[in-house]
Amino acid sequence: MGAVRVNSPLSQVTNDPIKNGQCNVVFNNMEDKPRRYLADIFTTCVDIRWRYLLLIFTTTFLLSWLLFGLIFWGVAYAHGDFDIRIPDKDGDARSSGFIGAFLFSIETQTTIGYGFRCVTEECPFAVVTVVVQSIVGCIIDSFMIGTIMAKMVRPKKRAQTLLFSHHAVIALRDGKLCLMWRLGNMRKSHIVEAHVRAQLIKPYVTTEGEYLPLEQTDIDVGYDDGLDRLFLVSPLVVVHEINKNSPLYNLNRNDLQKEDFEIVVILEGMVEATAMTTQARSSYLAKEILWGHRFEPVVFEKGDRYHVDYSRFHKTYEVPSTPICSARELNQMMGHRGHRLLGSHSPSAFCYENEVALCCGDDEDEKDPKEQLGDLGFKETFVEEQRVEMLSRLRRETSISEQRYGFTSRKRTADVILA
Repeated sequence: MGAVRVNSPLSQVTNDPIKNGQCNVVFNNMEDKPRRYLADIFTTCVDIRWRYLLLIFTTTFLLSWLLFGLIFWGVAYAHGDFDIRIPDKDGDARSSGFIGAFLFSIETQTTIGYGFRCVTEECPFAVVTVVVQSIVGCIIDSFMIGTIMAKMVRPKKRAQTLLFSHHAVIALRDGKLCLMWRLGNMRKSHIVEAHVRAQLIKPYVTTEGEYLPLEQTDIDVGYDDGLDRLFLVSPLVVVHEINKNSPLYNLNRNDLQKEDFEIVVILEGMVEATAMTTQARSSYLAKEILWGHRFEPVVFEKGDRYHVDYSRFHKTYEVPSTPICSARELNQMMGHRGHRLLGSHSPSAFCYENEVALCCGDDEDEKDPKEQLGDLGFKETFVEEQRVEMLSRLRRETSISEQRYGFTSRKRTADVILA
């Protein structure tokens, strides 16, 4: 793994634009950290790496066997058992020492019971030791098995099959500038109750002069309308409308290259197999946001099913007609006419956000937009001319896209094949 980006709270592999979702934040000078971690030993064991957990697993059992082996050796020594000569299979007389006590400890705790060594009623203390060791062994077994099972069924690895596009894009969506990024699920099993959220993180200085290095601002992705809840049967594009409540409202294309911020996107949901909550994270720096681009389609109709082509998942194409001004300036321009730049049924609605290609043109002949200018004022004429030019460009893009990606009748969305 290469170096991580310093100014980003999420780490990134520099030799490939794949972000692993790990937070690039280091905690220093924490008081009583070892004591607090030991107080929650179960969570500590679940969070540590497998190599350390296996080391703890082995060490715990060895120490318990050694401890009770020493106790049994002490009991045997005090009872004078080492003075008794035990003949072996060759007829030689020998006495059992610490190795014999250690083996007896292992046989007792693991309930192996080879039958050669045993505790009799003549030594009550040894009987008590056997009982205590059996209880301690059960506790250790339960803790270790529970920890390993909890670590194995954690949904953390499920996030590895949830994909985020390498870049986010800014383009028109129904006549409004929108920030968009794509996400997908590589598995056939679904993410239950999937929902998405986003945060913009950037340095901020308050009016009192206080410096906040990681100020977080919420980015609306349709929470009020329920658009943040997803049915991730095929790759989807998450849309943030850049309106007056958006932190990107005053941002134009030139300013985007100069800004120092990061947009952290989070997908949460329950794993279908275990009903445990999982979370996948990614982020986009300002330089990773492409102005005037859209995502290429990845879902195509073949026969009676939809086929998902993940080789196109991260690809985008440029839309030259995208305004380079900010959303605020665009709204001010269109405010002179009191209507949106493009209607909801205009060719701007023809894009591939859900990657399912559908025709959206009207067969009827339309009136030449230039004839609709009429006797308008200077500002109104300028705005109307811009609208006409953009309509013409979008019609050309629509025609090219229809020739490039053929469309047929709609199929059942449940019939999706990952390719």
